[in-house]
Amino acid sequence: MLSGTTGSHTDDHSPSRGGGTPAIWRAMLAADHNLVRVAGRLRITGSVPRRLRGRPLLIAANHIGNFDPFVLMAACRSLGLAPRFMLAGGLLDAPVLGTALKASGHLRVDRGSASAVQQFTDAVAELTATRSPIIVYPEGRISHDRGLWPERGKTGLARLALGSGVPVVPISQWGAHEAVYWGTETVTGFGDVVPLARSGFTAPLRRPTFRVHFGEPVDLGEFDAATPGHAVKAHAKIMQTITDGIVPLRRDEPDVPRFHDPTRPTDTVSPWRP
Repeated sequence: MLSGTTGSHTDDHSPSRGGGTPAIWRAMLAADHNLVRVAGRLRITGSVPRRLRGRPLLIAANHIGNFDPFVLMAACRSLGLAPRFMLAGGLLDAPVLGTALKASGHLRVDRGSASAVQQFTDAVAELTATRSPIIVYPEGRISHDRGLWPERGKTGLARLALGSGVPVVPISQWGAHEAVYWGTETVTGFGDVVPLARSGFTAPLRRPTFRVHFGEPVDLGEFDAATPGHAVKAHAKIMQTITDGIVPLRRDEPDVPRFHDPTRPTDTVSPWRP
């Protein structure tokens, strides 16, 4: 049974003003809560075990649309969590927004850069020191699968988890893709923004339902960071767990999404789909 909304959960379990959460990030989470409440209906199932709160934690989620980070933030806030994201360096270097994100304590990753190895080492150190959950998208991008099932993804999250010993909680989500179109890979002009803006402005009229499920922590005890191939196997277990959690969220849409986004590419095939 899907239950809960951003309003009802947040009133009882909003992140505390202590716990090291920067004021600017608390304000952004509060604004996000209102944005998601206006855009649609949030339904949450599952939770994060009490024993994992206030300690290092990785949250792994499937990526279905431009609006789903906002939904994830609202869902976590509803459970009393103030998560950070592992973000591409380009976002953190952006004017104004980048400054706010840096001050909020998000982790930086520059894929393919010469400093990637050092960043991995730094990320492991930060993970083991933070009390805030870190949200990671193992896929690395919004899924291009025709059915919007998770893409193959990369092993970075699994390597972080095995290297740091930090628990992984899977999030399965569905519905956020209906709020805002995929749009385009890169924005080169105003025309690229129009589909996103048009779909986003009509979301409050359509009132899509955002379903978010917090699964049980993924047991990675059988894997070891130093053993070749174990990161790949750990990644597969994480992705399969996320996919299994999506199935009940979209029982009436098992093949392709009911909501058609004409801008989203469909040029990959998910290896995890049922």
